[in-house]
Amino acid sequence: MSRIGRAPITIPAGVTVKVDENNLVQVKGPKGELARKIAQDMKITIDGNILTVSRPSDDKTHRSLHGLSRTLIHNMVVGVTDGFTKNLEIVGVGYRAAKQGKNLQLNLGYSHPVIIEAPAGITLDAPTATSITVHGIDKELVGAVAANIRKWREPEPYKGKGIKYVGEHIIRKEGKAGGKK
Repeated sequence: MSRIGRAPITIPAGVTVKVDENNLVQVKGPKGELARKIAQDMKITIDGNILTVSRPSDDKTHRSLHGLSRTLIHNMVVGVTDGFTKNLEIVGVGYRAAKQGKNLQLNLGYSHPVIIEAPAGITLDAPTATSITVHGIDKELVGAVAANIRKWREPEPYKGKGIKYVGEHIIRKEGKAGGKK
């Protein structure tokens, strides 16, 4: 059995989970509402405030979907209760971020400022000029928006300039050698 798939999900107070016949899981909580279609073969049972996911057989596809299905549902429950956050930091002279209404304006050394619009359900914030916070209830969407922001100026290996995740280690290169005399 999958260790992750076998683990039960505890549904906290204030969160409601509905599963219809097509394995469409709807989770409502204090922060919002999420819905996702889970693999048809997985059996989702709710007993009180405990949700379990089981698989019909030990077939390879069922084994691979078991832990995934449980993790997707767990992320939905955590998202509507706590939410997810990705923190990015900007390194480089003249590189900065500023909040502009719901959008984010980045100055990254291009001839024009880069304007990033926040999709529905995502909040973009710039607490300081060199840090960006992406917050939302959908873990997949938060990660995708953070990756798209990082893509505008990925950290380079010589000076480490660019947009990186907080705590991300950039492998540095030495640079050009002085040459022979």
